[in-house]
Amino acid sequence: MEKSETESNSYLSFKLGDEEFASHVNSVLNILEMTKITKVPKAPDYMKGVINLRGTVLPVVDTRLKFGLTETVFTDKTCIIVMDIIIDDQKVLIGSLVDAVISVIEVDNNEIQPPPNIGSKYRSEFITGMVKIDEKFIMLLDMVKVFTFDELHELKDKTVEVKEDF
Repeated sequence: MEKSETESNSYLSFKLGDEEFASHVNSVLNILEMTKITKVPKAPDYMKGVINLRGTVLPVVDTRLKFGLTETVFTDKTCIIVMDIIIDDQKVLIGSLVDAVISVIEVDNNEIQPPPNIGSKYRSEFITGMVKIDEKFIMLLDMVKVFTFDELHELKDKTVEVKEDF
């Protein structure tokens, strides 16, 4: 079977705290080193602010806060993953703060186990499955489900409010 006939099974893995997560490479646009984030007044707690990405105002979200973890502590490994999320046929770009990017992994569909259903400290609706690599579990995320429709619109609205200042 040609590669074009099948969906890519490549995922970008990253750390949040002690856990490793991965997002499908189709939703990853870029990986950026940390840069100055401009705070946005009255933004939701998980929105750290905005950055200028080649002339575009990009909202930056603290992924740890979004997942119910403690706020990100910036280190030399902290970076921003630029996510390209399609919701209701609209493309929304979001910068997602992560503790560290690990690698790109290839995952066969038959290796993917169902997500945990109860007892997980993470909201399992974000998690499409889990894969075991090198004796550790990596949670596969559906980035569209990380944000509600209203949250995406709020991020977009807050971004538009500060656009004139850039």
